Amino acid sequence: MKKIALAAALSVAATAGFAGGYSEPVMEPEVIVEDTSSSAGGILVPVLALILFALAVSD
Repeated sequence: MKKIALAAALSVAATAGFAGGYSEPVMEPEVIVEDTSSSAGGILVPVLALILFALAVSD
């Protein structure tokens, strides 16, 4: 009787393990987020370059 109960318990456990079946893993697409800079960043470097150039010419 113990062997039958053990066999029944193992068969239930085995069928529960395969109940979902196999599904192929799905790869999620990568999302690339780029940080945006302020609009002052594009004008700041040329203005500083002009100031440095003016200081160099004035010497």
